[in-house]
Amino acid sequence: MRLLSALLLPTLALTATLAQADTIRVLTTGAFKQVVVALVPAFEARTGHKVEVQNDTAGALAKRIGAGESFDVLVLTPAGLKTLAAEGKVTASSVAPLAKVAIGVAVKAGAPQPPMASVEDFKQAVLAARKVAYIDPAAGGSSGIYLDGLFQRMGIAEAVRAKAVLVPGGLVADKLVSGEADLAIHQISEILPVQGAQLVAPLPEAIQNYTTYAGAVSARSSHPQAALAFLANLTGTEAAQTIRAKGMQPVQ
Repeated sequence: MRLLSALLLPTLALTATLAQADTIRVLTTGAFKQVVVALVPAFEARTGHKVEVQNDTAGALAKRIGAGESFDVLVLTPAGLKTLAAEGKVTASSVAPLAKVAIGVAVKAGAPQPPMASVEDFKQAVLAARKVAYIDPAAGGSSGIYLDGLFQRMGIAEAVRAKAVLVPGGLVADKLVSGEADLAIHQISEILPVQGAQLVAPLPEAIQNYTTYAGAVSARSSHPQAALAFLANLTGTEAAQTIRAKGMQPVQ
C-alpha cells in the first residue's frame, strides 16, 4: 500500500492539472459496485474525468477480460488479479487491497426472521424455507460457489437444490421482493441496497466466508494516470467510510 501511495502522489498531482478530461471504464464485481458508484460523483467533480461503471460476477469478469474486453480499472478478488497480472492484463504493481465482505441471510421486509445464532439455526432456516435464492455457482459468483460447497458439507445439498432459485448475477434479494423466494443468501453489500428486503444476520462465524476484493489498473489502459487516480480514490479515508456504510470492511 505504501508503494502504491508513493506511485500515486505524482499521478494525483498531474491528474488535478490535466487540461483534457478522460473517460475511464471501471469493471467491478457486484459486491463492490455500490462503493464504486457512491465514489464516482466526487471524483468526477474533483478531476473532471468521467467514469463508466459495469459490474458482473467475478468469474464472468475474468472471462470477459480473457476474451479481450477493454477496461481501465478492475475490482476483483486478489487471486483473480494475480492470474490476470501473470497474463499481462493488469499492472501487477498497481494491485491494491480494498475491502472484504461477509455472506448474510435475508428475508422479505416484515416477514418473520429465523434465528441465526448457530450453524444449526442456519441449517434449519434453509430447510424450512419454501424457496432459497442465491447466486448460481455456474455463473462464477463467489458466494454461490461457496454456498454450493457448504450445502454439500452440511448434507443438505439435494434438499436445497430442489427448491433453489439460482440467480445468474445481480441482486439475489430481489427475489424476496418479487415473491420468488422467501430466504436469500448473498454477500451483505448486495443485500442492503434492496428495498423491501431485510438482512437477518451474517452467517454464523463457524461457517462464514469472507470474500476479499482488490483493485488494479489495466496494463493496456488508454488513460493510465486517470485510472491510477481513481484507484487511489478507492483506498482513501472517504472510501473507507463508504465501504463500511455499504456493509463491507476496509482492508490494507
